[in-house]
Amino acid sequence: MSSSHRLKLLMVAFCFVLATVMSGFAQQSDQLPANLSNAKPHYLHLGPRIRANASIKSPAITGIDSLVNFTGEYHVAGFDPNGNPQNTWYYDMVGKQPQKGGTTSINAPVVPIVMELLDYDGTIRVVDGHKLRYDATQFLAATMNSPVFQNYNYSSSNIPTQFSDAIQRAEFYNVMKSDWHTVLNGAVKTKRVMRVPRGSYFFALNPNGTCCAFVLVDIGEFVNLLFPAVPTDTTTPIGAAENAGDITTKDMSTFLFPNTYLYFNGDPNQCCVLGFHTYDFEPGDPSNENRERRYVVNYSSWISPGLFGGGFVDVTALSHEIAETYNDPFVASDGVHGITPWWLAPNGNCQDDMESGDVIEGLPRATYPVHINGRTYHPQNEALLQWFEFQSPSTAIGGAYSYPNMETLTALSAPQNAGCQ
Repeated sequence: MSSSHRLKLLMVAFCFVLATVMSGFAQQSDQLPANLSNAKPHYLHLGPRIRANASIKSPAITGIDSLVNFTGEYHVAGFDPNGNPQNTWYYDMVGKQPQKGGTTSINAPVVPIVMELLDYDGTIRVVDGHKLRYDATQFLAATMNSPVFQNYNYSSSNIPTQFSDAIQRAEFYNVMKSDWHTVLNGAVKTKRVMRVPRGSYFFALNPNGTCCAFVLVDIGEFVNLLFPAVPTDTTTPIGAAENAGDITTKDMSTFLFPNTYLYFNGDPNQCCVLGFHTYDFEPGDPSNENRERRYVVNYSSWISPGLFGGGFVDVTALSHEIAETYNDPFVASDGVHGITPWWLAPNGNCQDDMESGDVIEGLPRATYPVHINGRTYHPQNEALLQWFEFQSPSTAIGGAYSYPNMETLTALSAPQNAGCQ
């Protein structure tokens, strides 16, 4: 993956107490207690932005081979990333322009990942008679039946629809045609394997000694294992899925992991990333008129009950990443679209991009319970476009700044200098 990609990482900081996970089994040096309940979530951003010649005035970002998108602009005084005054800002979103109406359907492959934790000799590690092999397919049915992919009733739509479509409709409620929708066609694809070398992971076992309650992986190793080094690389999950045709540049692709979180600097205390959205850049060729290929992808972990506090459970991370992909599919990589005036969220996050989940993470009412298909899910509420526009009053549905819970954000950020200084 090119170093120019801008990864949006969902991070939870906490301190581990390295104690015995259970009685009756030998404690390994890289084995952790099966409890993350003291975690306090916040966000981290990695990777530089590209300063490129963006197609600012066109109805979509052009010259690339990627999913359907539309652009817009707004005007408010603020400062760019370098601290220079700026009044015109641009966004890029998934789908077609709301004023045109109609339904845009986007294929949304879901690739389940099998984590194989290796021993020093390269074989699957065995601890107390159990292989350290952790398969996300056990969470597939619940994921596909969630409000990320299934319809539910929301106030922004006169018919049941999906979670991220409902949020996008709330943003453009007063300018869209009533039949405007952007929906995902979720489809399960071939599972892929990530083999993690010993020394790059920590793990916690289930009460019966089987693998695993969760897995922690070094973030640098994880990124190298996830993305292809060259276009023909089939040894990584994304590379294998691209070359097999399981994901294409026209899709919004999810790589679903089983309770797999990331840490920094070789230290599990500097944990835990639960997901990120970005795109994999690959060069074009004559078959696509030599246009840059952008595979829009996200890594998201299923979150089992009882691991984290603060309402983090089931599809919280996935809903966060998908909703943010709708609002900024190319993660501000051109240095223009998706860059916003600097803002300071109620949770203390200071940023200058349209990362709609970052504003709300950790706040009261951060998640929005949805009871569907026999269970209650916990997708995350999102900040709306009008909050980033510093718009008062808001032109979103009901004058809201957040959705679906319009009470999560009730006020704008105060205007900020660069870096909120």
